Amino acid sequence: MEKKFKRTLITTALPYANGPVHIGHLAGVYVPADIYARYLRMRGEDVVMVGGSDEHGVPITIKAREEGVTPQDIVDRYHKIIKDAMAELGISFDVYSRTTSDIHRKTASDFFKKLYDEGKFEQQTSLQPYDAQAGEFLADRYVMGTCPHCGSDRAYGDQCEACGSSLNATDLIDPHSRLTSAPVTMRETSHWYLPLNKWEDALRKWILEGHKEWKTNVYGQCKSWLDLGLQPRAVSRDLNWGVPVPVEGAEGKVLYVWFDAPIGYISNTKEILPDSWARYWKDPESRIINFIGKDNIVFHCIVFPAMLMAYGDGYQLPDNVPANEFLNLEGDKISTSRNWAVWLHEYLRDFPGKQDVLRYVLTANAPETKDNDFTWADFQARNNNELVAILGNFVNRAVVLTQKYFEGKVRRVAADRRAADG
Repeated sequence: MEKKFKRTLITTALPYANGPVHIGHLAGVYVPADIYARYLRMRGEDVVMVGGSDEHGVPITIKAREEGVTPQDIVDRYHKIIKDAMAELGISFDVYSRTTSDIHRKTASDFFKKLYDEGKFEQQTSLQPYDAQAGEFLADRYVMGTCPHCGSDRAYGDQCEACGSSLNATDLIDPHSRLTSAPVTMRETSHWYLPLNKWEDALRKWILEGHKEWKTNVYGQCKSWLDLGLQPRAVSRDLNWGVPVPVEGAEGKVLYVWFDAPIGYISNTKEILPDSWARYWKDPESRIINFIGKDNIVFHCIVFPAMLMAYGDGYQLPDNVPANEFLNLEGDKISTSRNWAVWLHEYLRDFPGKQDVLRYVLTANAPETKDNDFTWADFQARNNNELVAILGNFVNRAVVLTQKYFEGKVRRVAADRRAADG
């Protein structure tokens, strides 16, 4: 028998505020989340949907360097573009915040400090990518090279966007710095690690035994990671942009973005519900649903749950993590670096008043079980043949017949039937 919950917290993956959102983001995360939130509200259920901009990722600093401005300039610009466009499309967030907010910085800092004080981290000295020409340690996204799995020569130090494989910078063939194009060298540095291996058995039981109903792509990717065996994962980085590591001797280090960002779901909830946020996170009769893209599965199903397990204090783990596949554009992978995308704010400018058309097309063509393709020909056909011809004709016939036979009045059929039944 399906468990009944008193309330639902819906979270949506935080987009990097280094550029606007595109149709891939919408089809993968935001439109499905909004549909579900609206459905629950129509049922009269207690539901809160939180979202926000991820403003501490390395892509932010890369964009700032390229434009010769500060990271704060970048996030201020794109946070507003994203937030305004989402609102205009009708994505019904209860709060859309940001990870540079004071409440988030405090929440993330306090989260780290509690785990640190309780000895939940391991401190390790390791070799990290270094650009001798720039005189800086390189975050994963500053390292580029050839993917050892698919051979793409534009793989990053944390992930290959061509094949989706998760990587370490040391996995790349011929790695070089995105700052100066100089070859990457390795130097020693010390960081804190979350020992995911200590939570492997708990994660295995929670996912593989407790959530067999999850989508095949989510369950399968989690099983693959668990079967390979989990390893400690760094939670700090050598950067000057982010939430500072709140312990002595950590100058020049910030919280790693994949530790920092998901805590944004908690800080966003605190922002809108300062006195009752814990009901949505710690009450066993509440459920949490994380809407994400498939490239975020490991972080939301392995890393963040391990963080919550380590923290304790009654935090509930997500009841479901629906992850969609990717949406391509005209047969080619959407690429922000190549500007191959349909940007939401530009669509809203070029197609005024056509928000629902885009929402309909992305829903009808949602990449739920496999990568799907968005084409302008399909967009036009669905608008003309389905919305205008089929739905429009249905509405027109209903209105005309109601006017002709019922004086333009719609009877309260359900209420009348209940009254007749006594």
